[in-house]
Amino acid sequence: MLLDGDDDPGGRAITAGAGAGAGAGGVSGGFRLANGQCDTYPDEDTVLLGAALRIVQQVIDNGVPSADTGWCGDG
Repeated sequence: MLLDGDDDPGGRAITAGAGAGAGAGGVSGGFRLANGQCDTYPDEDTVLLGAALRIVQQVIDNGVPSADTGWCGDG
């Protein structure tokens, strides 16, 4: 999640088309929250850890993610 000011709804990195293959559910689960709820997210709404670290480093170095980063504005 990247915010551009206090009132900005933010944006986040995505993996466009993830889980869209034949027979793929396209959803990952097992994210256990502190209240015991088990959350799931569409695979498209996530990025792999290595990609996330690369994106964070790009934002630190340049202030924005690179042009090849899948991005979704939450506003």
